[in-house]
Amino acid sequence: MSKQIKLLVGTNKGVFVYTSSTDRVHWKLNGPYLSGWESYSVYGDSTNGDRLFVGTSHAAYGTTIRVSEDFGLTWTQIENGPKYSEASGFHLNRIWQITSGAPSEPNTLYAGVEEAGIFVSRDAGRAWTELNALTKHPTRPGWFPGAGGMCLHTILVHPENPKRIWVAISAVGVFRSDDGGESWNSCNTGLARVPTGQPYPEVGYCIHKMVLDPDNPDILYMQEHKGVFKSENGGDSWYPIEEGLSMQDGESPFGFPICISHTGDVFLIPLESSEQRTMKDGKMLVYRRNRDEAAWLPIGDVVPEEQRHVSVLRDAMDVDTLDPYGLYFGTTSGELYGSLDRGVNWQRLPGQLSRILSVKVWEVDVEDGISS
Repeated sequence: MSKQIKLLVGTNKGVFVYTSSTDRVHWKLNGPYLSGWESYSVYGDSTNGDRLFVGTSHAAYGTTIRVSEDFGLTWTQIENGPKYSEASGFHLNRIWQITSGAPSEPNTLYAGVEEAGIFVSRDAGRAWTELNALTKHPTRPGWFPGAGGMCLHTILVHPENPKRIWVAISAVGVFRSDDGGESWNSCNTGLARVPTGQPYPEVGYCIHKMVLDPDNPDILYMQEHKGVFKSENGGDSWYPIEEGLSMQDGESPFGFPICISHTGDVFLIPLESSEQRTMKDGKMLVYRRNRDEAAWLPIGDVVPEEQRHVSVLRDAMDVDTLDPYGLYFGTTSGELYGSLDRGVNWQRLPGQLSRILSVKVWEVDVEDGISS
């Protein structure tokens, strides 16, 4: 057996799959799959055979989860997928996240949706049910959408305690469950609240993206609308970590994606500002901060020879688990980049895609001599 690295790229016009050996130098591009469908979430699952899940939405045909068991060649719609009851009054607009449960629960998958809610499957994605304690939370009347909608875009599961789950919602905040989704507590102390005018002080926080430290699940990192934050107590409280993130006019660093490697390197891609959501001065700068360091370091311009007035969306950056690890991100202009040296040097991968919504790494074991 050998390993392949696949980059699952969701765009506003379908899904693309990049494949490479572990050298990650030469990449093969396949797709588009599900052409014409918005694909905000992509997830590769190898616990029950190699299955590729995509959360799709279409203005005419609605929102669904599709699954492929042959790396994208054929697709089946999940008939018992996430669905709100008519009595709830909520609408299923998009599926922003599909992810796995803890390693001890290999058949468990979660889906985060807009309007904000969380669904779970206990049978490897065949049937889904709502964890409705979140949608029935007492603060729900005060939930307010961000510019991209009221989306539950991040789901994190404690690797050793499957009952501890964190979710992040724009522009509502962070919630944590310690009983597998039966109840939820807000975890927003120390964050910068946005003015929603709603009478619920425990919500009203526009979380852009959140990640869990792979070695210490009590540590979380977050890119929020008004800054970058860290928690060392499982989200009970947060404090800013912005040293080295130079911004103009005293503004807090603004951006969307954040990711962390297995070695503790945390990465950001800041933008000009909330009003101007493109790279400052056209420089595509990636910032890095190791968990043991006190400040962020601008690693360098990814494309120094020309300007790129583009953006990188919240789910469009990911990192693999190899040594050295690979770091990848996609832009709103449809370009995909990868680095194998902690973000210092970058390779542009082949192809010009449409607007990239999501980039996820999938590490797949294949029989020697067989490509997929």
